[in-house]
Amino acid sequence: MKTTLEILQAVAAGQISPALATKQLAGTQVADLGFANVDLDRQRRNGFPEVVYGAGKTAAQITGIIQAMTSQTAPILTTRLTAEKFAVIKPELPQAVYYETAQCMTVGALPTPKTDDYIAIVTAGTSDMPIAEEAAITAETFGNHVERVYDVGVAGIQRLFAKLDVIRQAKVVIVIAGMEGALASVVGGLIDKPLIAVPTSIGYGTNFQGMTALLTMLNSCASGITVVNIDNGFGAAYSASMINQL
Repeated sequence: MKTTLEILQAVAAGQISPALATKQLAGTQVADLGFANVDLDRQRRNGFPEVVYGAGKTAAQITGIIQAMTSQTAPILTTRLTAEKFAVIKPELPQAVYYETAQCMTVGALPTPKTDDYIAIVTAGTSDMPIAEEAAITAETFGNHVERVYDVGVAGIQRLFAKLDVIRQAKVVIVIAGMEGALASVVGGLIDKPLIAVPTSIGYGTNFQGMTALLTMLNSCASGITVVNIDNGFGAAYSASMINQL
């Protein structure tokens, strides 16, 4: 499959007619695989390519989607991918790299960061690291520097103060916390940058799989906080990437 640029270059060189180019361009927008309609035009429209959500898809389906995207997009990110599925996919996509903690896979070399500014990813506890790493790998795949500041929750708040310089110098901050989710409010009151809060499902019974942390973050008295869905490290990193690259 030719890329949009290759088709336009062929028109400019007089190799194909505008009418034929129009038909070919229509074919570059979506790849119909029967089980999926892969959006090949998303990077041009939105700045970032389509990302494969691995949960609920078979290894064969994930492989087929990535192979359809390869001619148009690099790198390609897959999230929520188990190690068992990756073991099946790897022989078909030998260039794939798996990030076990994040449960993410990339195909293609990660890009050089588009700006010297960076995203700080801050977690309350070590148990929040899987969501934080999903955010970090997503941000790096989208061309961002990332600074990781892990395990600095309010139960030992002196740990946070020791890292404040790193956090304050970021262009945008992602704060990830389970339990009661208080860290987002604390950090939000200490910085002058946009903050994206991610509640996690980490916690005992009355955490209600992240609902308690979600409500705490939504009701924060600190200004400048935006909240994404429970355990949605990908969504936080996507928004942070847009902010960081403005």
